[in-house]
Amino acid sequence: MKKALLTLNAGSSSLKFALFDADFGNNPLASGQVDRIGPEGTLRLKRADGKVSTLLPGSLRTHEEALQTVIGVLRSEFEGLEVAAVGHRVVHGGTEYEAPVRLEPEIVTALEAFSPFAPLHQPHNLAGVRAAFAAFPGAPQVACFDTAFHRQHPFVNDTFALPREYFRKGVRRYGFHGLSYEFIAGELQRIDPVLASGRVVVAHLGNGASMCALQGGRSIASTMGFSALDGLPMGTRCGQLDPGVMLYLMTEEGLDAQAISDLLYKKSGLLGLSGVSNDMRTLETSQSPHAREAIDYYTFRIRRELGAMVAALEGLDGLVFCGGVGENSARIRAEVCDPMAWFGISLASKANEQNAQVISDASSRVRVMVIPTNEELVIARATTRIIFGDERALA
Repeated sequence: MKKALLTLNAGSSSLKFALFDADFGNNPLASGQVDRIGPEGTLRLKRADGKVSTLLPGSLRTHEEALQTVIGVLRSEFEGLEVAAVGHRVVHGGTEYEAPVRLEPEIVTALEAFSPFAPLHQPHNLAGVRAAFAAFPGAPQVACFDTAFHRQHPFVNDTFALPREYFRKGVRRYGFHGLSYEFIAGELQRIDPVLASGRVVVAHLGNGASMCALQGGRSIASTMGFSALDGLPMGTRCGQLDPGVMLYLMTEEGLDAQAISDLLYKKSGLLGLSGVSNDMRTLETSQSPHAREAIDYYTFRIRRELGAMVAALEGLDGLVFCGGVGENSARIRAEVCDPMAWFGISLASKANEQNAQVISDASSRVRVMVIPTNEELVIARATTRIIFGDERALA
């Protein structure tokens, strides 16, 4: 087969991948996702002809095993697979990396230093880098950073009210999900240039969740801060938390740093509140009152953070939902938007149920949209530009 470009996107509980023709085709030869990594993990593969298969090959118990399985499946599907380049989502680039970069051993080592800032993601991202170097020796690799899109925030959105020496040491707000927001900003410019030039809040809702305030297509504020724990409650992460709670956990409950990390990253959020699942699909069908309360808290926090983003923007012209929950759950979108009627948000029920692109009705002062995100295409475009030097690539 022709040379191909592979993108890898490791999430907290999933691994997305896509294989593009290196001749810069916009549509992938194949794409897919390992969902619910662990004992119940599944691998979904979509081919260019639209055929979709759900597979259970090999092991999907850990991110590392899932990646090896994905590579094996792609090699089986595409005989003689020759990967010309690999693009990676890397969650944390610190303040040093404001744009995609070609990976070299010393850069990989430097990126390891950011693992404490994103312990649920960075190690998996870098494990994917190492596995891809081993699987495709000689193929150049590119890192695309989730934090980069937010690097132009005003100072007041990036700092904490701590002594300034900590800001200089990197204790500051970074923001995440930048690849998703970059894609949505580009799609808005293509679909509705007038709206794209205005004040838009994007809600990326998945197992990880955050919101971003866009002004003229640029990020000016994000609900996530120093780590991917802040802001909205997520599948297993707590979201916003009074720092005093952590002091209490240390002094009164006797938890050490590792125990607190496990609690906040892996046992909290929708899972901790419901005691049922971290997966919104499961919670929506559950009869447990705790599942109902978890959903109520989730949508309440989204509305509360929406208010904060609107304050940062000094108004709102559009609200965009993306991510697995944002794109597919009409119930969550309705429970977020219906109580915001006072603010001029009004949904068209049928359009919302159909996951239409525009789900606000004619009377809504705020245009509400559903735009499927595509972080893989953002990664592929950046990798193509850096490795092949073609600005038209995957346009």
